[in-house]
Amino acid sequence: MNSMTHYMELLATNQPWNLILFMAIPVILAETLAITELIILFSRELTGGARTVNKTAGIIAGVYFTGVFLYLFTHAVIPLTSSGGWRGPADVIAVGFYLSGVIPFVGMAMLELGIIGKNKDEIGRLKLHATFVGIFLVVAHIAMIFGMLDPGLLMSTSAPMKM
Repeated sequence: MNSMTHYMELLATNQPWNLILFMAIPVILAETLAITELIILFSRELTGGARTVNKTAGIIAGVYFTGVFLYLFTHAVIPLTSSGGWRGPADVIAVGFYLSGVIPFVGMAMLELGIIGKNKDEIGRLKLHATFVGIFLVVAHIAMIFGMLDPGLLMSTSAPMKM
């Protein structure tokens, strides 16, 4: 059995491109969002440079990660599920949580584009935006933690898990 989850294998393959496309870009966007979110929250300056960067990063993150989600869902999740190729619960958790990052990122983009949160004032939208940032950081870290595990650790046998 492979001692690496598909999450880690994805990042380790095709160096440095997969690492850049699937880890660096989403993490840089998330960190940009978190830092500018803090600047906005502490300064209470709801307009200006930090807000512009925050809004732009939120839209880019939502669009970009939607592409990542669609690509990995069709090229990894569906084939692994149909072939029984998952390497155990840690593998499924890592990939599942990584891909669930699409929910907060798309939520941020929709908020910035005025699709959701129309009835909220600026502070209400800021709170919702900060909540989306927090959710993304949590799911991304869960993905990283489980992705770094040896996939056999959470299995009772060494046989690949059938889903």
